[in-house]
Amino acid sequence: MNVFPTIKRTAAEEALFDAYESFDGKSSTSETAIVALKEHGLPSRRVEAWHYTDLRALLKDVPALAARLDDAKAAKDAAAYDAIVDTIRLPIFDGHAYADLCEKTPDGVSITVNENALEAEVRKDNTIGLMTQAFAGDCVNVVVDAGATIDKPIGLAHVAGDTSALAVNQQSIEFGAGAKATVVERYLQKGNEAYQNSAVTNLVVGDNANATYVIVQQMGAAATHLGQINITLGTDANLMLFVLNAGGKLTRQEVNVDVAGENSDFQLRGVNLIGDSQHIDVTMDLRHNVPNTTSEEIIRNVVTGKGKGVFQGRIAVAQIAQKTDAKMACNTLLLSDDGDFSTKPELEIFADDVLCGHGATFTDLEPSYLFYLMSRGIPEKEARALLIKGFVDEIVEDLNNEPLEAAFVSVIDGWLDTNG
Repeated sequence: MNVFPTIKRTAAEEALFDAYESFDGKSSTSETAIVALKEHGLPSRRVEAWHYTDLRALLKDVPALAARLDDAKAAKDAAAYDAIVDTIRLPIFDGHAYADLCEKTPDGVSITVNENALEAEVRKDNTIGLMTQAFAGDCVNVVVDAGATIDKPIGLAHVAGDTSALAVNQQSIEFGAGAKATVVERYLQKGNEAYQNSAVTNLVVGDNANATYVIVQQMGAAATHLGQINITLGTDANLMLFVLNAGGKLTRQEVNVDVAGENSDFQLRGVNLIGDSQHIDVTMDLRHNVPNTTSEEIIRNVVTGKGKGVFQGRIAVAQIAQKTDAKMACNTLLLSDDGDFSTKPELEIFADDVLCGHGATFTDLEPSYLFYLMSRGIPEKEARALLIKGFVDEIVEDLNNEPLEAAFVSVIDGWLDTNG
């Protein structure tokens, strides 16, 4: 029999468990998750994976679970949605998906919604997975058929309502063998309510598929966003994952990758724009499980005000995974004395014929570059913004998709107008 120590619950833990008591969708899987959460509580610094993001201290409350909008309100809000790029769009309000409002999908794509919970591994540090499983409601399923090439991006448009609430989001995405497509998972909030997202995406990239997956987080100044994406790559598969964090007060985005097919390639590009008193954490666990695979991760961070950022990146190479080529870099512009950024790269290598490396840099803006621009009549604020843009736009260009690049440059410009 396992014996767990008694934990004095925080206000957020009490609110979380109270919310479950009134949850209408209880099931055996939700019970499993909530029992695990009650046993372990929210993670603190003592949990290694959460050492730099002490959720027990940072999460002050958990709002009540969001209710489903009536269809008329949903249709009105869907029409008013502020898209950043033209997509095949599925509206998802407060965690509830509206399949009837989804734009017509082309041949080769199916988008459906059911209420199956994505089962999470029961671990002390898997708080996001367990929290999402405990309150699982709608699950969005996207399948790109084998061999299909879809030119228009598929957009999962997550929108927060205008009241404080807990939204739970689940996505299951599958790229069939040889498929080629782009998916944009965007979280948007217009107001500044103390909103909370708990989101899990399971992504399978089939053999010889070519996938681009984009996560954009633009929540309000008081919002909490807890996201997790679990990825499996097949043989000869290619995935470009792009993560842009440009909002929220407390954000944690977990990226878990299993490189499971030979000759596959995983690319991660991340941009974290951190200002005021924001806390943004990107944590990656990448496992090369077979021979002859490649991966490259580049994270660019801009920190100003009292912002705090975290990047934890672990690359694990199994003994069988010979000829692995894996690189990881984290570069940070630290623009204020009160800002803070922590990075923790890890390499765990059991194979002996590999090329693996990591690096991290921290710097302020180069004074000579700033002087050069100002000496040509460019005001200091504008000159600083130009240098910051150059730092992050370089990452955006790796998308090789002009409409998406333009959209993200627009988001970055908006952030710089406020924080630059």
